[in-house]
Formats: sequence, structure tokens, C-alpha cells
Amino acid sequence: MTLFKWKKEETITAVSGKLPPPNEVLVKVEKVNQHAIIPTYAHPDDSCCDLYIIEDYIIRKGERRLCRTGIAIEIPSGYEVQVRPRSGLALKYGLSIVNAPGTVDAQYRNEIKLLVINLGQSPVTLRRGDRVAQMCIKPVYTMHFMEVDKLSESDRGLGGWGSTGE
Repeated sequence: MTLFKWKKEETITAVSGKLPPPNEVLVKVEKVNQHAIIPTYAHPDDSCCDLYIIEDYIIRKGERRLCRTGIAIEIPSGYEVQVRPRSGLALKYGLSIVNAPGTVDAQYRNEIKLLVINLGQSPVTLRRGDRVAQMCIKPVYTMHFMEVDKLSESDRGLGGWGSTGE
């Protein structure tokens, strides 16, 4: 039974269980600090790789800190990198990324820094080499705007915040 076609010459079948190779994008990385650690994937099929910090930090309850990674990246035009919190740190300590997801544009070449916030009840100590955030790469679509006199109708109508109930 054919599930779908991958390229023209490969047919993936339910019997073989083979899947097409994952999409890969070359991202150049520069260590801008001697303590920098190149991002890593914990598992082969993870959508995000881990970002490491290069300094120790104590983040008090409600405090925001800009944490250094020691790396700069170069991504191809037509992509962005999104920086996100790590779920384990969010659950255990209440750590998050203030502007999640943070965006790294294709033309950005400076060091990646993490705007971390402690939403927990106690101070959190982060050590050099800790995995504090994660990042993934996504294609970017440019919006072209067309001014109109009136937008088309929808089932939702003009309902705004909370209009669909709890």
C-alpha cells in the first residue's frame, strides 16, 4: 500500500516503514567566547537544539536576566531561528524566555543572548554550561499587504478576546 511519494523515484510503503530524510539547513556558527558550546540535539528527531550559557547567573523571583551563549550564527535568507524556553526548567523552576519565541533574523550576526525570567517562587542558580533554552529553524514567508475597503465576512465576525468562551 503506498502512503505517499517522496521525490519521484522513491515510494514509501506501509510495509517498509521508511520515511523521507528530515529537512536539513546549514547554519554557520561562530564561537565568540572561549567557553561557548555549539548547540546540540538531545535526540535525532528533536525539532529544537539546546542552547548553553557561558556564565553563572542567580536569577531571583520575578527577575529578568540577559544570559550569554557565546555563539553567533549565520542562517540562510528565507529562514528565522526561534529561541524558546526548555520545558523542564519551566516546570521545575518557573524559568522562561520573556519574549518567547525570540526571533533571530537571517541578517543578525551578533551573539545570541537569552532573556530569561524567573516566574517561580525561589531564586534559581544557573551555571556555565547549563542548557537554558532551545532553538529551531523555520521558513519565513513575507507578507504583502493589500489595502481593501472591507474584509470578507467570517463565522466569528467581530468577536475578539474571549469571544469563543473558556
